[in-house]
Amino acid sequence: MTVRTGSPVHRLTILYDAHCPLCVHVRHWLLGQRWLVPLRMIPAGSAAARQAYPGLDHAATLREITVIGNRGQIWTGADAFIVCLWALAEHRPKADWLATAAGRPFAQATMLAAAAWRGATRDGSAACDEQCEIPG
Repeated sequence: MTVRTGSPVHRLTILYDAHCPLCVHVRHWLLGQRWLVPLRMIPAGSAAARQAYPGLDHAATLREITVIGNRGQIWTGADAFIVCLWALAEHRPKADWLATAAGRPFAQATMLAAAAWRGATRDGSAACDEQCEIPG
């Protein structure tokens, strides 16, 4: 996948739902992968997220995965999923394929399935506060 942003991507910040078991599991999985691009994980809706990205719609980041590039690029949904895989050494070829017309429906289906599972398992907590910030 070529990230078409006009600027090189040197770091990605992933805003994840700290009250969602699937999101937390994926966060831990990402931390265990070999990165081609450094990743920073911040709980969506947290004080840290609001401070780092004051102009962002933080309510929306709790509904849909959001990834932010070091130059302010923003990806959500299937695009965010693809960019996360693109940052990983073992999964960049899969991200390249998912970004194609043939692969994109699979990325979208994956996100729809994850959203359905997430909706059924999220603990229902309100937006995160600074206590859910997990170093990483």
